[in-house]
Amino acid sequence: MENMECAESSDEIIEDPDEVVPFVYTITSYGADYPVDALVKRLNKGNILIPDFQRGYVWSYKEASRFIESLLLGLPVPSIFLAKESNSEKLLVIDGNQRLKTLQFFYAGDFRKEGKGFALRDVQEEFEGKTYETLDENYKIKMDDSIIHAIIVKQDEPSNDNSSIYHIFERLNTGGRELEPQEIRACIFHGKLNELLRNLNKNTKWRRLFGKPHLRLKDEELILRFFALYFMHDKYKKPMKNFLNIYMNSNKDLQKNSGEELAGIFVDTVAHIFDNLGDKAFRVTRQLNSAIFDAMMVGIAKRISRGPIKNNDKIVEKYRSLLSDPEFMEACKIYTSDEIYVSTRINKAITAFDEVD
Repeated sequence: MENMECAESSDEIIEDPDEVVPFVYTITSYGADYPVDALVKRLNKGNILIPDFQRGYVWSYKEASRFIESLLLGLPVPSIFLAKESNSEKLLVIDGNQRLKTLQFFYAGDFRKEGKGFALRDVQEEFEGKTYETLDENYKIKMDDSIIHAIIVKQDEPSNDNSSIYHIFERLNTGGRELEPQEIRACIFHGKLNELLRNLNKNTKWRRLFGKPHLRLKDEELILRFFALYFMHDKYKKPMKNFLNIYMNSNKDLQKNSGEELAGIFVDTVAHIFDNLGDKAFRVTRQLNSAIFDAMMVGIAKRISRGPIKNNDKIVEKYRSLLSDPEFMEACKIYTSDEIYVSTRINKAITAFDEVD
């Protein structure tokens, strides 16, 4: 099958519809009051983790200055929302990213870490132009002792995942735009797996198959989806969103499947698909079909795991036969995250490609 020009940008991807929250959770929550200087110390030590995601720091100099001014004036400021990580006891910021980063910048004397200093602007005259170091001593003490109220949550049940934090983050994050699922996962399931997904996403043949890098991490999500279904397709339960949460949480530091294992499976599978099926392999229209993607990837990866493929023409033949199979295509078109459709297309692909010499 002829390799075409680089696939079009995958802003248009045929995906699953929005899915409901799958559990009723048991969550422990409590309040805690932190002095500002203690918060900054914990942030600098990494005991409070601010997620690194695309929206980043968005406050203007004026907004940041007025937040600091509110504390100096003794005015109340909104609470922050933190989640306790069960494996590390560290606190992950769910809501309050802008406020906490502003405190870090002000104490460090470096707004946005741009090396330009941080002197208050457009505030009351007595604070205008002041940095933390040049504040009058009584105001410096007032700043240090100002209290930020935190609401801290920890999931008790279910005990085998941390998926409630995903849904809390999804609903509480107050940024200027709604975050996509993989952006949220990159925040709350931060670790070695997330770094691996980012690196694998740069693979040249994968980029030809997918298209331009996706600004909202849809491409990284598809790689995660491949891994989750490759190892756990026989345990799949909808919704897909939560299935991916569970796998990413269970292997966030590559404790379940190593980086070498995952990278080898992904790179070999992508190479076989690109070399034999071309860069339109996951598209029956101009859109990338995520259901066709997961079936073809898992089916071919399972065959590769048995040993070298000798008859590449047979790969093309089995691929075409799947696309002409009404039952397979039905499982790739509607309600694609239902258990029966996931099972149908994955098992059909595994069976088809298993017959390749």
